[in-house]
Amino acid sequence: MSTKIKYTDEPLGELRVISDFLPSPAELAFREEGVKVTLALSKKSIEFFKAEASRHHTQYQRMIRRLVDAYVDAQPQSLTGRTARHTRKRAAG
Repeated sequence: MSTKIKYTDEPLGELRVISDFLPSPAELAFREEGVKVTLALSKKSIEFFKAEASRHHTQYQRMIRRLVDAYVDAQPQSLTGRTARHTRKRAAG
């Protein structure tokens, strides 16, 4: 630690600006409204999530919720709209 750092005047190479990808503090504080549902999952799925949650010191329901949210976020927007239309048609018919 006592050695001095020797700086040189070398070129930095190709530089590029990276857009701001971090969420704002307001987005971090925001909590989405939750909707309670009853869902029957297989025993092996629940055992898996409970074991993983224990290993990572978190709640298994939170892991499942984040998995479902990640799936929804990965879907194209048009798919989400199409699903809503089909649900309305079935409910009306």
